[in-house]
Amino acid sequence: MKRIQRISITSRPALLGAVVLLALTSASVAAADDGRGPLGVTADAVANRRSARVGVLFAADGAGRPEGGHFCTASVVHSPRGDLILTAAHCVDGDDALVFVPGYRDAQAPYGVWQVTRRYLPDGWAEDEDEDSDVAFAAVADRDGTPLEGVVGANRFTTGVATGATPVTVTGYPESRETPITCSNRPTRHSRTQQRIDCPSFAGGTSGSPWVNGDGQVVGVLGGHERGGATADISYSVVLRAESARLYEEAAAH
Repeated sequence: MKRIQRISITSRPALLGAVVLLALTSASVAAADDGRGPLGVTADAVANRRSARVGVLFAADGAGRPEGGHFCTASVVHSPRGDLILTAAHCVDGDDALVFVPGYRDAQAPYGVWQVTRRYLPDGWAEDEDEDSDVAFAAVADRDGTPLEGVVGANRFTTGVATGATPVTVTGYPESRETPITCSNRPTRHSRTQQRIDCPSFAGGTSGSPWVNGDGQVVGVLGGHERGGATADISYSVVLRAESARLYEEAAAH
């Protein structure tokens, strides 16, 4: 399984790194501008207001600074307090201190380092690590009185959207890279509770990547079946329905 290596945060395995680099051809990179590029093509994510909402999770040292390598992806979702991030449940189900770095690039934190203060996991995951509950939210502390959403903006977490209704764009950070990759395609049904997308090179570290449609709605989060997928070219997400909606309401109401 490609996305369950957060127990070895201090080491940064180059799992499928060569595959990622080979997949990022000059043609695919050129296609990944602010708009959606060719479907099923993975490219470097351009630094802009949309990609700034996506970042990485790190373990935190005693002073609240990133420690070791980034191990999962997360993204900012709209909430009344402006402090919520979305990721996969298997990324945040431990007790270790965490920080979120939006828009992370080349060991730089252009929008700051944000301390995770609360985590919200569905009962299905907390009790049994049910792959159909592999979604989680976390709250981060304000910086200098300003909430995270006030700095980078946010996408809207949306449940009940039919799988494959429109193409979505997936943006994430493989552990082997210091910049994000992105790919657009139309999700398809894997089962009643799981959806899948064919996008090359989404290797270890991309768990938690948001699936965002053209309306800025997050309609999936990379995780679920096989904790996101056993190969780098096929990724999964829980179908976001009632359990996910209840979890968002709980997190947004804190």
